[in-house]
This record gives sequence, structure tokens and C-alpha cells, in this order.
Amino acid sequence: MSNADEFDAFYQATRQRLLHQMYAMTGNLADAQDCVQEAYARAWQHWTHVAEHANPEAWLRTVAWRIAASRWRKIKNGIAAMARHGPPAHSPEPSPDNVALVAALKEIPEAQRRAIVLHHLVGLSVEEVAREMSVPSGTIKARLSRGRAALAVLLREGGPHDESTTEETEHVR
Repeated sequence: MSNADEFDAFYQATRQRLLHQMYAMTGNLADAQDCVQEAYARAWQHWTHVAEHANPEAWLRTVAWRIAASRWRKIKNGIAAMARHGPPAHSPEPSPDNVALVAALKEIPEAQRRAIVLHHLVGLSVEEVAREMSVPSGTIKARLSRGRAALAVLLREGGPHDESTTEETEHVR
């Protein structure tokens, strides 16, 4: 029997029982499902070791319980931090220009969008963008040029979904 077949058989034989046990321990079905799923993922990653364990199901149950405890600890620490520092400062709503820019950026191809964001918003040089995207700098220059042209069309008065700009936008892409 292969490792995958052995693990599948173990999963089929133990999944319902472990889920019910974790549900009883955590008191929350969604948390129990998440913890059990994560425990099985970890068991699969270390299956040769887990399969040799005296009681693989006990190993899995222990891992699932530790995952649940870790989540609770993180929540508790987050609540304590918020009590110490207070709630986060109110952040202002984005400006209409910012909303329009983000909407327009969603309309252009991903490669152009990424190049524009890295160059114009992050402030990287063309060469730095090229290195980060693993393409020649000439490719970045072309993407920036095409992306800016497409954004110019999209940011005209009608915005990204204006019917009158659709044909122009498709031509620019």
C-alpha cells in the first residue's frame, strides 16, 4: 500500500470521529473543522513519521487541539493589545479620485497594473521594477506606456464602466 493510500484510509477511518471530538472540545463547529483540516494537512506533510507513531489518531488529536489553543491565544493577545492601545485610529474614507484610480487599475491587464503600481505608487525605478518582475526594462517601459494610455482613457469623465470608452480602451490594450 502506498503512502497516499495509507493516509487516505487513515483519513476515512478517523475524520468523523476526530471532528466530533474537536467539536466537543472547542464548542464551535467551524473552529473544529478548521483545526481538524489543518491537523490532517500537517499529518500528510509528516506522514512517514506519523504513520510510525504508536497512535496516529492521538497524534492528530493533539495537533488539532494545539492549533485550537494557538488560535485562542492569538485572539486573547489581540484583545489584550487592543485594551492596552485602544481601538485603531479612524481612517478617513478614500477620496473619489482614489476610488476611481483603483477601479481603473482593475480594468487594465495585471502586468500593466503591477508595473504602474510599482513604478508610480511605490516609487521604484524602471530597472528596479524590471528586476522585481523578472523581465527586461524595455518590457516595463512598454507596459508603463500602454498602462498609462489605458488609464487615461478609463479616467476620463465616464470612469471605467462608461460605454463610450470601451472601444477606445480595447484599442489601447
